[in-house]
Amino acid sequence: MDRLHAVVGPLATNVHVLADPRSREAIAIDTATPSLAWIRDALDERGWTLKLIVSTHGHWDHTGDNAAIAAHTGAEIAVHAADRHRLTNPEPLFAPFEIVPSVPAVELADGGEVRFGEIRLRVLHTPGHTEGSVCLLAGDDGLLFSGDTLFQGGWGRVDLPGGSSGEMVVSIARLTDLEDPVRVFPGHGPDTTIGRERPWMDMVRREGRLLL
Repeated sequence: MDRLHAVVGPLATNVHVLADPRSREAIAIDTATPSLAWIRDALDERGWTLKLIVSTHGHWDHTGDNAAIAAHTGAEIAVHAADRHRLTNPEPLFAPFEIVPSVPAVELADGGEVRFGEIRLRVLHTPGHTEGSVCLLAGDDGLLFSGDTLFQGGWGRVDLPGGSSGEMVVSIARLTDLEDPVRVFPGHGPDTTIGRERPWMDMVRREGRLLL
């Protein structure tokens, strides 16, 4: 699997473009504003066709360019059903620019797959940051795209609309089932591994609460 990465927008969102080198089909994950030009140029330079725009959750800093990229490429938009309303009726949450609504055509569900070419990513429903937050697991490559569920050294905020500390505990505990070498790409900040984060994640699982 080929992977491109850029840090985009006022909240430094990690935007990823993944492609199957054989079929040249690609997906984009968390298309923050302004990522249209970068994604357009990346696709054109490599002859890739964007098949899907995946939002790990519905906050504006992960979805701002969904509509523009969908219009330019013809790619469909995918999000968990519980966060669909955040794309169709965006919540600005102090965004410094207008957030254009977007209309998902694909529903992400726990245990489902995101497919492009021969690549398969498994959908893990990991609520806590929002009701519909998901992670995407590339099992064959040992990669996890964790959105705002898991960061280096911590977890996503639970004090925004749709957040829940109890659900975040369950989601973090679920991710401890992954193998230590799995490389984690969060929605913000540097990448990490499950093994590097395991000490505090195991404590959250054992104690059943988020650690201060």
